[in-house]
Amino acid sequence: MPKLMEVLEFLDPTGQIMVKRVPDSGNCEIKWGAQLTVRESQLAIFFRDGKALDVFGPGRHVLQTQNIPVITKLVTKLGYGTNSPFRSEVYFLNMKLFPNLKWGTREPILFKDSEFQMIRLRSFGIFSIQIADPSLFLNKIVGTKGVYFDNDIEDYLKSIILTQLTDVFGNQINSVFELPKDFKKLSLIVRLNIQKDFNALGLKIHDFLISSISVPNEVQKMIDARAGMAAIGDMDKFFKFKAALALEAAANNPNGGASAGVGVGAGMGMGLMLPQMLAGSMQSGQTQGQQSIDPMDKLKKLKELLDLGALSQEEYDKKKEKLLTEI
Repeated sequence: MPKLMEVLEFLDPTGQIMVKRVPDSGNCEIKWGAQLTVRESQLAIFFRDGKALDVFGPGRHVLQTQNIPVITKLVTKLGYGTNSPFRSEVYFLNMKLFPNLKWGTREPILFKDSEFQMIRLRSFGIFSIQIADPSLFLNKIVGTKGVYFDNDIEDYLKSIILTQLTDVFGNQINSVFELPKDFKKLSLIVRLNIQKDFNALGLKIHDFLISSISVPNEVQKMIDARAGMAAIGDMDKFFKFKAALALEAAANNPNGGASAGVGVGAGMGMGLMLPQMLAGSMQSGQTQGQQSIDPMDKLKKLKELLDLGALSQEEYDKKKEKLLTEI
């Protein structure tokens, strides 16, 4: 004789169960007039004879003709009398948010970069889902399973995400140098694209985040080298600075031995080169300094020299005439 269930409810101890069927086996049957309790974060769909008859929201419900007019009191065994059971089941759907589901690229995505040509990208992140259409999700995805966990559909959702991610990378990114500033924008675009596919499953994507996008080691070394060149800035000034350091090291090198001779020779060579480089730098600096002095400032200084007696009136007039032509 099957066990009669008088109270129907479901509590999720794991936080990962999306759908639970009650009763979950043929050893139990729902008693006529049983109490159905649905929590705020749940919905319950009542099935009889394989058909969905009603959807129950949060609250306490009595399973009898008054609440479900389409069912009738069917006596399956005479021994039950007025408490006769009926063949049916209730599916509890967990309407809460299922957060922190992880996605990632098992195989690298082939990407055509404007700087490095064809490279392979790996990407990882998290997403969150929620049941949006209970009947669609139950009939299309869960079917007749007694219990359905979030990780049962996670792999399928990942394949949808990676398909859309590959498409977005190809259409929205020109070079990996653009990636650091585009994570938020890319996440939003991918989320909008995959929502269409999730809608067809009765799901809503609540969050989609790209945590990282990585490149192969050899490409990363090239990126680091380019970043280092950008940090150096003016290569001419950099080499002059390195030459000055080399000259200082050679001057501090003690005399004696073959290595000392090499050090002195290198120091002498750098000593001969350094004045030319410094002279060019100073000349460039002087030229820039001269160009930056305003002719009016020169005229004022010239007048001060006249007042001090450093210039004669004739010299002052000649210089003044020349400066006036520059104004």
